[in-house]
Amino acid sequence: MPDSRLRRARARVAAAIGASALLGTVAIAAGPVGSAQAAPRTAAAADCSAPYRIEQKLDGGTTWRMCWHYESKAGLVLDDVSYQPKGESAPIKVLTSAKLGQIHVPYDDGSNEYDDLTGQSFAQGLQQLDPAECPGGTIKTVRVPDAWDPDHPNVKGLCATTRARGHAYRMGEGGFGAGSENKVYQLQGKDLLLYTVNQVGWYEYITEWRFAGDGTMTMQVGATGTLSPMDYDAGDGRGWPIGKGAKDYATSHAHNVFWRLNFGLDGSPKSKVEQYDSKTTAVSGRIPKTKTTRTKVTKELAGDAAAARWWRVVSAAGKNKDGHPRSYEIVPGHTTKYQGRSFTKHDVYFTEYNKCEQFASNNLRNCGAGAGKSVDKWVNGQTLKHPIVWVNIGFHHIARDEDQEPMPVHWQGFQLSPRDVTAMNPLTPPALSGHNGHTEEAR
Repeated sequence: MPDSRLRRARARVAAAIGASALLGTVAIAAGPVGSAQAAPRTAAAADCSAPYRIEQKLDGGTTWRMCWHYESKAGLVLDDVSYQPKGESAPIKVLTSAKLGQIHVPYDDGSNEYDDLTGQSFAQGLQQLDPAECPGGTIKTVRVPDAWDPDHPNVKGLCATTRARGHAYRMGEGGFGAGSENKVYQLQGKDLLLYTVNQVGWYEYITEWRFAGDGTMTMQVGATGTLSPMDYDAGDGRGWPIGKGAKDYATSHAHNVFWRLNFGLDGSPKSKVEQYDSKTTAVSGRIPKTKTTRTKVTKELAGDAAAARWWRVVSAAGKNKDGHPRSYEIVPGHTTKYQGRSFTKHDVYFTEYNKCEQFASNNLRNCGAGAGKSVDKWVNGQTLKHPIVWVNIGFHHIARDEDQEPMPVHWQGFQLSPRDVTAMNPLTPPALSGHNGHTEEAR
């Protein structure tokens, strides 16, 4: 792997340290990184003591609870994520752990290819946050394993706050038209927001985890920072002219972001996976009909998104008050699929749990002979008893004049949407709490 990008990154950090030292602020400096074959080192309290615990009650009565730790390669990891809407006597366990699984960055001209988590010191590039970046929240101190400056491993780099989401719901009830009485039920919701900023080269990655009152989870990564001044050399027709005239061509590249999700619905790792496909048949002179088919995914799968396809992870241990198994649906955001590597050719992977399988590409652990170093190699026919979900969302970055400077954030990510986790909308107002199932207006 070319090391010029890492040298530039460290040079940029070193310059920042020089300025920070004058102000007496916490900083990170260049230095050795950990052994490539070692398990990722972590900084956390084993019992999830107060500094590593997050609990937030949102408008509408929902409480989210979780723990966190910080790994030397993946950065922020969320543990034991649970969701307790009003009316539920106990928290509903959702995720055992969730983290980034890789940020793979190949250049269009074939000059460079990076694995930012396991090859570019993503975790060591954790940035200190200004209080203005975390309005109304708390900035937690993170001890960075294998910090570039071992004497200054602590970074105030994790923001925990809430952020407005707009309408959580709106429903009018009653008359119609001007002058009629129409009661409106509406709620302006807020999400629990956790985020870090990690610098890799000239990029800064904002990794967001959002948790809504209705049980929805949103995972996304935003890339910002600046275009690399060393990469205005795409003279092969693959770049985009930046600046005056058509002399400097910024090199185009991809950002393929993977997330690794270890579900623990209702406290059990024995979740089930289902795939749903809908097909619409048009018959001349009639209204088209659509049929949706469920396929149980019992063995490891490399899945491809389609216009009418989706997946859900189903609890094997709990049901909602209507007697329906709890589940979470995977809702991918916009993606540009990168075809250059076998591990980026699919949108989602379901693999059987293996402690050694931690990163979607350039997996640093030695998993044994023939195990492979990427997620596609781990889909080998095993029965799914404890499924791990890998979500791949790609972005093809063709630079533009507006990327100068600083670069506007471009986001890529997905949602986990609750499906039958509760019997009704967990934010339902009391006046509508009886509207479950078939209801008719009194006549």
